[in-house]
Amino acid sequence: MRAQTSTTIRLHAGLVIAQLLCWSLFVFELSRALGGNTLSWAYVVEWPVLAGYAIFMWRRLLQQERGEDAASQRTASAEDPGPDPALDAWNEYLAKVHQADPPRDGPPTAT
Repeated sequence: MRAQTSTTIRLHAGLVIAQLLCWSLFVFELSRALGGNTLSWAYVVEWPVLAGYAIFMWRRLLQQERGEDAASQRTASAEDPGPDPALDAWNEYLAKVHQADPPRDGPPTAT
C-alpha cells in the first residue's frame, strides 16, 4: 500500500468535513421543510447535490495527486500518433478555399 502524503490526508479530511456539513444541513433543512417552510425544499435538494460534487472533486483531486489524470495516460499510451489523414485533408481544403478567395482591401461591407 502506498504511503499517504500530507496532501492526500488533507483531501480525505476535507471530504469528511464537507460530507458532515452537507448531510447535517440536509437534515436541518428537511426538518424545516416538513415544518412548513417551503423555501427549504430547494435546500433539501441542494445539499445532497453539493455532497455529490464534493465526492466528484475529491476523486478528481486524488487522481491528480497520484498522477493518474486522463491527459497523462493518453500521452503515455500514444507517444507519437503520427500524421492524421483527416486533418491533412482539411488543411488542404482550407488552402484551396483561401487561394480561390480574392484578397480584400478593407473590412467587409454590409449588404
